[in-house]
Amino acid sequence: MKRSKIALASLTLLTAGVIALSGCAGGGGTTGDNGKTNGGGNASAIITVNGNEPENPLIPTNTNEVGGGKILDSVFAGLAYYDGDGKLVNDMAESITVDDPSNLTIKLKKGNKFTNDEEVTADSFINAWQYGAKFSNKQLNSSWFADIEGFDPAKDSELTGLKKVDDYTFTVKLNSPVAADWSQRLGYSAYYPLPSVAFDDMKSFGEHPIGNGPYKLASDSAWQHDIQIDLVKNDGYTGGRQVKNGGITIKFYASQDSAYADLQGGNLDVLDAIPPSAFATFESDLGDRAVNQPAAIFQSFSIPGDAAHFTGQEGELRRQAISLAINREQITKTIFNDTRTPASDFTSPVINGWSDSLAGADVLKYNADEAKKLWAEADAISKWSGSFQIAYNADGGHKEWVDAVSNSIKNTLGIDASGKSYVDFATLRADVNARKIKTAFRTGWQADYPGMYNFLQPLYSTGASSNDTDYSNKQFDALLASGASAADQDTAIADYQKAQEILLKDLPAIPLWYSNVTGGFGKGVNNVTFGWNSVPLYYEITKG
Repeated sequence: MKRSKIALASLTLLTAGVIALSGCAGGGGTTGDNGKTNGGGNASAIITVNGNEPENPLIPTNTNEVGGGKILDSVFAGLAYYDGDGKLVNDMAESITVDDPSNLTIKLKKGNKFTNDEEVTADSFINAWQYGAKFSNKQLNSSWFADIEGFDPAKDSELTGLKKVDDYTFTVKLNSPVAADWSQRLGYSAYYPLPSVAFDDMKSFGEHPIGNGPYKLASDSAWQHDIQIDLVKNDGYTGGRQVKNGGITIKFYASQDSAYADLQGGNLDVLDAIPPSAFATFESDLGDRAVNQPAAIFQSFSIPGDAAHFTGQEGELRRQAISLAINREQITKTIFNDTRTPASDFTSPVINGWSDSLAGADVLKYNADEAKKLWAEADAISKWSGSFQIAYNADGGHKEWVDAVSNSIKNTLGIDASGKSYVDFATLRADVNARKIKTAFRTGWQADYPGMYNFLQPLYSTGASSNDTDYSNKQFDALLASGASAADQDTAIADYQKAQEILLKDLPAIPLWYSNVTGGFGKGVNNVTFGWNSVPLYYEITKG
């Protein structure tokens, strides 16, 4: 299969220096990554795109899923953002300076405002980060502040490492020497600023967020739950993501098939998730309006750390047997029509440091005999009973692959295996977050920033925000810390690869495959570029 190549900027680890001093506004008349010659368009046109109902109110520090993230990234502007190639570009920041391995100085541009006319200042960031890190606020992204001095995951505490110098300057002191890697994370939504009004009633603010980004909510009733959210251009935004359309309407679809039908029928302008039912035909259906390119997306399913038969030595044997029982090559070919690539690690081929030769990676290759052998060894410890289920959300196009994976496990190991359907993503995640789920469940990762650390720390580090199985391994944590504080990238990559070799033994998640972004756009729609993380650059899209 031929795939267009997406170029990612290499993330060089800095010992000191200033990062990305200027942004870049887009222009017209270029050729995008999708190969279509771009043109002009109606600057007031509203672009319709697909999405899904956010899990929670739109609070940057409490949103760690794609549906809400798409909206936050459009409504807010942080210190920096990631361009289509994954390069960090300053937004609200004039400069982000790594003073030494544990200290940074951040200077803001003057004159930027939230849409309620409040100026974006150092306090806008400091107060937002303090709120996100505070234990009693129970924010899903609180661990993103764990490297800042003063952070305590178990009680309310102040981030003493944040110091205001003046209205447009603040410093950050970290509790370990990871400033070079940490500075690269600052394009992620957890670090967005908040206006002072947010702290009056955070829940209410999350229903009607006041941001400072390229878009804003069209009205107080712009968010129609389970239907859509309407965003319009924010004329007050002065950063690099200059909007070329009048706004975007993000439609929340119950199924990808419905979204694809709307795209074909002219009722949707851009789709970033082709349904499995159309994998074999979408490129011929859409022609040069089809998109099929690598993206920083890793797919897996996870098994709760305390699940019956999956703890201790028995659990290690069963996890490895389950992984060996999955015929990834066959599934990616027959179910996904080669729009997925079987996984060989826990990251992505578009990330610097990805590997297909890690020690222990053979556990990701189909081997029926070895799977049966390990399963029998586990049975000798404690006889298996019951069924093996993989939970998934029915609104995400997962049924086909879950059924295929379940059948591969069932046919190889001779056990009952099946999928367990949840009505939607929010319902599934509610059970996962509350630790009520007792079966395996589908997981994955769409990178927040283009680095190996981002695929590993949030998902598998002890106490991390997206560690859904409560996995904990001190040796793994130590290797992550060593890599994050490394003076050069090669050393960091070596540590991260060693950390993955531990994951390949413990298998808190079962790696499945890397996803291409498969999407398309409508007739008369131009300037469509899908970024390094598979999300279209909405602000560049034009039509008419």
